[in-house]
Amino acid sequence: MNLEDLKPDVENILSKQNLDINHRLTEVCDLLQTKVDTYDWVGFYFKNGDKRELILKAFAGEPTEHTTIPFGKGICGQVAESNQNFVVDDVSAQNNYISCNINVKSEVVIPLFVNGENIGQIDIDSNTKKAFSKEDENFLVWVNAQVSKQLEI
Repeated sequence: MNLEDLKPDVENILSKQNLDINHRLTEVCDLLQTKVDTYDWVGFYFKNGDKRELILKAFAGEPTEHTTIPFGKGICGQVAESNQNFVVDDVSAQNNYISCNINVKSEVVIPLFVNGENIGQIDIDSNTKKAFSKEDENFLVWVNAQVSKQLEI
């Protein structure tokens, strides 16, 4: 699947103003998880108010027990603090990795900024090592920019 081909679908989903944002985000997760072979789990985590934790708001793939993640814990928690993209080619080499599924081999987490503030992230797990390229990273930055437009005040 060419990631560029998914951009109109993402834009179409996010433009559905008759659906609440969590429903639209779930549709985006479903789209990415079903159309991209190496995206085995796709989710959006958001900062939980003033608490230093992330809450899972939308996902596609196997259910996870990790619906709340403290800042600093795991890849998602690290991105919440660093504000930087994090691509992990082999999760077994990470000492601060939270395992959501024993089959996961690689992960990418991209922060989501609204008005310059990191308010959440998209998190993708793959059952394939080294599943994520620079193209994936750039595409997911673009996805988050589209989501951000829906959340800006």
